[in-house]
Amino acid sequence: MKKLVIAEKPSVARDIARVLGCNKKEKTYLEGRDYVVTWGLGHLVTLADPEDYNKNYKEWKMEDLPMMPEQLKLNVIPQSRHQFNGVKNCIHRNDIDEIIIATDAGREGELVARWILVKAGNKKPIKRLWISSVTDKAIRQGFANLRNGKEFDNLYRAAQCRAEADWLVGINATRALTCKYNAQLSCGRVQTPTLAMIEAKEEEIRKFVSKPYYGMTARGEGVLFTWKEKKSNSSSVMDKEKREKAYEEVKGQKGIITEIVTKTKKSYSDALYDLTELQRDANVRFGFSAKQTLNIMQRLYEHYKVLTYPRTDSRYLTEDIVETIPERLEAVSVGPYKIYTAPLLKMKIKANGQFVNNQKVSDHHAIIPTEQTPVLSEFSLDERKIYDLVLRRFLAVLYPPCEYEQTTYEMTAAGEVFTAQGNVIVKEGYRALYENMDQMKALPKLRKGQEISPLILTKTEGKTQPPARFNEASLLKAMENPVRYMSEKDEEAACILKETGGLGTVATRADIIEKLFAGFFLEKKGNDIYLTGKAKQLLSLVPEDLKKPELTAQWENKLASMAKGKLKHQSFMEEIRAYAKELTGEIRDGEGRFRHDNLTNTVCPECGKKMLSVTNKQGKLLVCQDRNCGHRIRLSKVTNARCPQCHKKMELVGTGEKQKFVCACGYKEALEAFQNRRKKEGAGVSKKDVANYMRKQKKEAEEPVNNAFAEAFAKLGL
Repeated sequence: MKKLVIAEKPSVARDIARVLGCNKKEKTYLEGRDYVVTWGLGHLVTLADPEDYNKNYKEWKMEDLPMMPEQLKLNVIPQSRHQFNGVKNCIHRNDIDEIIIATDAGREGELVARWILVKAGNKKPIKRLWISSVTDKAIRQGFANLRNGKEFDNLYRAAQCRAEADWLVGINATRALTCKYNAQLSCGRVQTPTLAMIEAKEEEIRKFVSKPYYGMTARGEGVLFTWKEKKSNSSSVMDKEKREKAYEEVKGQKGIITEIVTKTKKSYSDALYDLTELQRDANVRFGFSAKQTLNIMQRLYEHYKVLTYPRTDSRYLTEDIVETIPERLEAVSVGPYKIYTAPLLKMKIKANGQFVNNQKVSDHHAIIPTEQTPVLSEFSLDERKIYDLVLRRFLAVLYPPCEYEQTTYEMTAAGEVFTAQGNVIVKEGYRALYENMDQMKALPKLRKGQEISPLILTKTEGKTQPPARFNEASLLKAMENPVRYMSEKDEEAACILKETGGLGTVATRADIIEKLFAGFFLEKKGNDIYLTGKAKQLLSLVPEDLKKPELTAQWENKLASMAKGKLKHQSFMEEIRAYAKELTGEIRDGEGRFRHDNLTNTVCPECGKKMLSVTNKQGKLLVCQDRNCGHRIRLSKVTNARCPQCHKKMELVGTGEKQKFVCACGYKEALEAFQNRRKKEGAGVSKKDVANYMRKQKKEAEEPVNNAFAEAFAKLGL
């Protein structure tokens, strides 16, 4: 008899099949002497659409709401039907006596496999492969330690309840809003509070009143001293007269060094990466979107097998991983990293509370390198950037801390106090891994009692700045910890939000942000994120409860309890059904109005209605206001082409022969002129170039964030 292994994706299935010796290739599976390995394409099965319960539901009508099927059905995704049928046939083969779930080791991965098994009518016993990397070694160890599938029944129920709850609340509330206000509106327990947080930040900025502040510096003996106001010990004051009075008293006077304090200090590396922290760092350093970083991580995990499971919310390792670190160090001792791994390989690695904590690891430990040696030349530039971030952070926590001497000078002049501070590195420690880290500056040697004369005084002043707008990095941070945006100061709810990881999960936040951009609720200006008029109106129309982060906290807390077997799924779903009914009724009885504030005079060529002007990450476009039509016209596309004057990314506008590149600085260039210029620079565009570009784009991301050149060149018919 044989065992059937179900992987989440074909690439992982091929890796498992190779390790298990399954060399016979069929369209929907791979087979060997003891195992048959098949795969999903992500989800093969999903919750049925409303019209599958009642054909009348195909048309959106308020009188049909709320839709409350007694039991939610599962449907095979039409595009994946062939693969599902292949998996189903394998499940029911007479020579298969056991199923091994090998989908991603997490809540959603469990759902992928269980829904396939339920829809296929499986009755055979289940085992579970639970691994954090897909190297050959990890796969072999995982199969040597398979776990009973029943251990994960509660995790599956939690995943199923999450999906059904989002269906019942999301679909009913979205249809109710759309029918009530005749506009393409949508809401949900994560996306709506996310919009509400951005609105709260915009309100902070609107209410902010800038105030001037005043300070003073004194330079002497090569040292820049900063004035400290006597009462507050602050380096600036709001009262200009205080600064002026101090300035007049010190002017022309000499200073005396009254105190010198030298302390030995240590600085430690930041903790290892979880997905959210990595997405934030990649956004700040490279401008990558959260989705882009996740896509790159997936390739480094699945295709190259050089990094561990990306969808983790932990920044720590478990104690059992410590013994594998030397092997991981051996594997990454390549290229520029050899000089950094060499000293670590000579020492014994010990568990350290800075990066090892069993209590702070749930499903998966932090993202670290695997035991697989990377071939750096195979990586794209973006893949290399993400790999470098993870690897250096991994090495940094293994290095000793940076030790430095901090010296503080205090100088008194005419009764006013000035201070200066400098640092001298004693032992570089982990800082050796980061060339671009801020350099510590030493102070010139001075002695206590030394006179400083002359003193060159400089008045300084500035204005308080409003809070910074959200960018993707700061929005991810706020979603992870939205406590300050709670409507009520509920300590218990705040604690739950922290424990459950905030709004959404590490696996879903990137998709939520992308969905908000795609639905024209958000737009970007530079790196800053703004609410659109549509989003602002939506927030005025949705029930207050749906805007609160606490709702997600309550759900995730209950789902976590369910995964641990502490809560029955039936009681949770009863609450959800009651809540969905209440929410739908509140929307139906609402008295608000929705007006398109972005209506243009352009008429839709499909239905004749006026079109809306919208902006998404890729540029500007016109969209038909009729949700049933949905016709779109692309007006401009943000490209990777850099302006020759200011080097910012340019937009490609127009159609056909009239296409041209434009830049915010005012530079304009026709597409033909751009191509000619690029040819002269040695970057001509041929059919082969276009084909290579398209292949690269497909590899770069499942949903490319920016393929403006591909679209532009395709229209030229090269």
